[in-house]
Amino acid sequence: MYTPPYFAVTEQDEMIAFMQQHPFALLISYADGTDPEVTHLPLEVESREDGLYLTGHIARSNPQGGMLDQAGGTVLAVFQGAHAYVSSSWYSQPGVPTWNYMALHAYGQARIVTSAEKVAQMMRSLLDKYEQGQQTPTTWEAVPEKVMDGLLRGITAFEIKVERIEAKYKLSQNRSEQDRLAVIARLEAGGKQEREVAAAMRTVWQEQANRVFTKTSR
Repeated sequence: MYTPPYFAVTEQDEMIAFMQQHPFALLISYADGTDPEVTHLPLEVESREDGLYLTGHIARSNPQGGMLDQAGGTVLAVFQGAHAYVSSSWYSQPGVPTWNYMALHAYGQARIVTSAEKVAQMMRSLLDKYEQGQQTPTTWEAVPEKVMDGLLRGITAFEIKVERIEAKYKLSQNRSEQDRLAVIARLEAGGKQEREVAAAMRTVWQEQANRVFTKTSR
């Protein structure tokens, strides 16, 4: 991913938090002589003693499953945060429009999870996580055993050992203070996604200011 230095995110904790906050990702893989396969799916982040892992599952009939356990095959998981159009009419000087966004690419080796116990544990954790905010949450025990067994047999669970992460927050860091304030004001007057971008811009701006202050105060 092309990332100028002023848009780059390098802090490990920040990148992990971003994946946890935006878990619905694109999983991309390919085999020699074939077109890339892409699946839209939620991915979980796990920090283990031997490194960082992503876990998930796809339908057993999904052809991507056959690519995930190939020796030496690298997969790419793409996580996308909030994004918004930025009009150049908001700037103090003539310019061209752009798009502000946050994105993260995680590369690693995939491995099929074959343990039935491990697969069930993964699915139970996923269900508990996303049902906990519901008014009447669905529990693992509430699903008939026969139905659950059929569903578990119909998926391919996997884990990815992350080898490299690239993260990019393109949030007007290369613009003047006047332009940043103008962009934030316009986005704050927009919809939910635009307001999320405006909030991220304020956070990144404050972090930059804190780093400058710390550096100059030493």
